[in-house]
Amino acid sequence: MSQAEAQSQYSSIMISIHGTAAKAIAVTFDDGPNPEFTPQMLDIFREEGGRATFYMTGDQIARYPDTARLVQAEGHEIGNHSYTHPNLTELDEGAVRAELVRTGDLIRETVGVQPATFRPPYLATDAKVERIARELGYAVIGGVNGAARDWEMPGADHILEVSLAVAKPGSFLLFHDGYGDRSQTVEAVRVLVKTLKKEGYMFVTASELLAMK
Repeated sequence: MSQAEAQSQYSSIMISIHGTAAKAIAVTFDDGPNPEFTPQMLDIFREEGGRATFYMTGDQIARYPDTARLVQAEGHEIGNHSYTHPNLTELDEGAVRAELVRTGDLIRETVGVQPATFRPPYLATDAKVERIARELGYAVIGGVNGAARDWEMPGADHILEVSLAVAKPGSFLLFHDGYGDRSQTVEAVRVLVKTLKKEGYMFVTASELLAMK
């Protein structure tokens, strides 16, 4: 099942845009950390300013803890993206809770911070998943630019054009830095951040955006 199919199949109250008058956007990345592409995303924000949120899976953190620590050291936010990246709607309650708890514990052990936000793999969610996430203290975050389909490698121009078309104050933009070749995403995000910066946007973490009035 593709991410777009999963998103359309399940009802959701995920937060994809947060009402705010500030020209602020949360750029987010899924499926890392990845030792090749995650540092390239960090380079973009080091050059242009602002912070991003990286929704990491536990199995990738276990493989590349130093990359996770680099993200934290540079001031970005790390969010929970489950441990093994399953479709959580297909698991029972105990398995869903275990995926989130195991990853949250690993993030805390690796970088010393308890994650505050969660993105379900494939954006597949239901009342069960969201209830468990909230019981564990997580805000459930989606994204407004799912049609960009950067995980399918549709071309940097497509990723950029679709994302720019839906970007507005309070948006959560969803990209990927892990699992596969993410060179198109790097190219698209580099131009997107430069473009939105010229338009007066600031780049904040998911938690920072949720805290804005």
